[in-house]
Amino acid sequence: MPVKTDPEENTKVGSTVARSDDGTVQITFTIPYVNIKKEKADVVKQLSEGLEIPGFRKGMAPLTEAEKHIGQNTIIEKLLSKMLPPLLEKTFSENNLKPIIFPKVELVKAKENENWEIRATTAEILEFDIGDYKQIAKAANNKNAIWTPETLGNEKPGEENKPPTREQKEQNVIKALLEHIKVKIPKIILDEEVNARLAKLLERLEKLGLTLEGYLASINKTGTDLRNEYESQSFAAISLELILNNIARNEKIEISEEELQASLGAASADPKLAEELSSPDKKSLLEAVLKRRKALGFLVALS
Repeated sequence: MPVKTDPEENTKVGSTVARSDDGTVQITFTIPYVNIKKEKADVVKQLSEGLEIPGFRKGMAPLTEAEKHIGQNTIIEKLLSKMLPPLLEKTFSENNLKPIIFPKVELVKAKENENWEIRATTAEILEFDIGDYKQIAKAANNKNAIWTPETLGNEKPGEENKPPTREQKEQNVIKALLEHIKVKIPKIILDEEVNARLAKLLERLEKLGLTLEGYLASINKTGTDLRNEYESQSFAAISLELILNNIARNEKIEISEEELQASLGAASADPKLAEELSSPDKKSLLEAVLKRRKALGFLVALS
């Protein structure tokens, strides 16, 4: 018979880290109830300030009474937002984790007078070999035909020996990079991208007054077909982004302030877009996009 232990005997938070082959990282915290009890009291006290409860002066109701009016969901949300950040930061540091997304949190166990279990799922990009990307690009630049599933082998008469346009050369280089450089994408990242694309599609269909069922019927596809298609597209898009990031870093590609301002100036025609790009974070994202474009241009120019 297992020996029962007093959950208040130990205040040390336990944690386990599980890494998947694709870069998904799952962290499980076991938090002693004594910690939960103390932090919960502080959270309820903070949330009850200014709370008006019949029969009590403003902000002066007993914590047990205030807790009933605040609601458990609000308390737990506030509790986790207070306790998790330092725990995650410590775990990332101790395990040399470099997450690329904010963890998704799941409350596995949260019973009264028992230790809590909280699971945080995030992801890191695994290192990959970009190989001889210059040679890959040079070989691709010698191809004459644009690559798409629809046009491969279906060139029109007289186009066989026509010099490729820049767009065609870009597509040839992109195809070659994706064929020769293998990247592992964490499932959580892939799912997020697929769901984002589906959400945008649903938004467009709603504006057109169409249903998803009607749209799928018009293109003769099932929901599974569409999701698989988006998953394939998302995998290629994310892989290409990571590959070009590495090439830009390897080639020490930089974006000048003039180039950045020129792009920001072009975006100013759209007030909403200009406002979004005004923050430092958005500027950093724009700079990363420009570096990838410049990296692709560098590859296309190789001969």
